[in-house]
Amino acid sequence: MRLYIETRVRAGLDELWARTQGPAEHQRWDLRFTEIRHLPRAGGEDEPRHFRYATRVLPFLTLSGTGVSAGEKERPDGTRTSALRFSCPHPLSLLADGSGYWRYVPDDGTGEGGGVRFLTGYDYRTRWGAAGALADRLVLRPLMGWATAWSFDRLRIWLEHGVTPERARRNWLTGLTLRAAVITAAGTVLALRPVALLGSAGAFLSPLLLMAAIAAALLVPPPARTPAARRCLRTPPDPVRPPRLLRTLETPR
Repeated sequence: MRLYIETRVRAGLDELWARTQGPAEHQRWDLRFTEIRHLPRAGGEDEPRHFRYATRVLPFLTLSGTGVSAGEKERPDGTRTSALRFSCPHPLSLLADGSGYWRYVPDDGTGEGGGVRFLTGYDYRTRWGAAGALADRLVLRPLMGWATAWSFDRLRIWLEHGVTPERARRNWLTGLTLRAAVITAAGTVLALRPVALLGSAGAFLSPLLLMAAIAAALLVPPPARTPAARRCLRTPPDPVRPPRLLRTLETPR
């Protein structure tokens, strides 16, 4: 699996499972999806669950697709796993189909005291030949990795601090606006003549201070209740394999 994201959530295993497995809850915190809904079951409760998803990429363009998922809620080692395969038939979607998994690994065996390692691995196939592969490498894959990590941190904040996903997004937008304002203001002042504004002594000090302000706006971590992709682990600490559950699923068409 090419993309890997991991976070640690100080919450109960059941609570984390509920916030991630229910479509209504999932679509609230996951930036990658605008809508997720289950389709009627063809078999019993133990059968894989089919679903439909949609992602609004532009105000006038929504890409939709279908998927199938299955979960293992009771495993001998105390962990839980879910796996899925998905496809998007829309001709404007660079992403054609893919597969992935979620793993829930309690730090203390129960998920109550030490929290839960919540991690994902996934990969996908692209369209448009060599041009699509280049667009994926330069744009889509970095964006998908960032969006997944940012969403995982938003979920963590929801569970640990009680900040709803909608409020967390507003916090992020407010912080982004403030950072952009600082960078814009500092850049505007740098474009002026420091000597004329501050005198010869300020000619050396002013640019350094302004550059420090720009660096701070770019590098200072966001507040604890504002999502940030940088808080998530992006490289697996140990070799990982997709769960065997994934092999039981067929890519929907």
